[in-house]
Amino acid sequence: MHKIVVAITGASGSVYSKVLLDKLLTIQDQWSDLSVILTENAKAVWKTEMDNEGYDSYPVKMHTSMDFMAPFASGSGQYDIMIVIPCSMGTLGRIAGGISNDLISRAADVILKERRKLICVVRDTPYNLVHIRNMETVTLAGGIICPATPSFYSKPTTIEEVAATVVDRVLDLAGLTINTYRWGESERAE
Repeated sequence: MHKIVVAITGASGSVYSKVLLDKLLTIQDQWSDLSVILTENAKAVWKTEMDNEGYDSYPVKMHTSMDFMAPFASGSGQYDIMIVIPCSMGTLGRIAGGISNDLISRAADVILKERRKLICVVRDTPYNLVHIRNMETVTLAGGIICPATPSFYSKPTTIEEVAATVVDRVLDLAGLTINTYRWGESERAE
């Protein structure tokens, strides 16, 4: 059973975090704890992009970005997966620099130092050299950079289906078992 932290930053792409949370709730048999860090900027972007405040309706443990008493702020909490989705370049830079000035960067630091799985779903484009070097630093430290770059071979027809092509990849990278489109299969798994 996994203990999972999902961090939602203020980068554009709230649909990615929504689809991730929805999918994680369908595979509750694979995790014992799901905690979410939601920044104030993430709330504002969610309201703008999704036209709702649906982030408040998820039956998960919600944490503010300054809640350093959260169990995953320490390696003793034994959380084994952290997904930052969407991951702003500012957040990525703080993670790469080891600057633990909020709960997201502290939790990411803990995940990396404990040699557990950190997946950063970066959303900004284009990348400048600082972004690329920060991605390299996080990768060398053991993190996974998974750009929010959707695929189209499954022929998605809605924005959520497009976002799911990225989210399903993230869930695969996290080591979770999901039903999804697989290249070379004749039909999409449901």
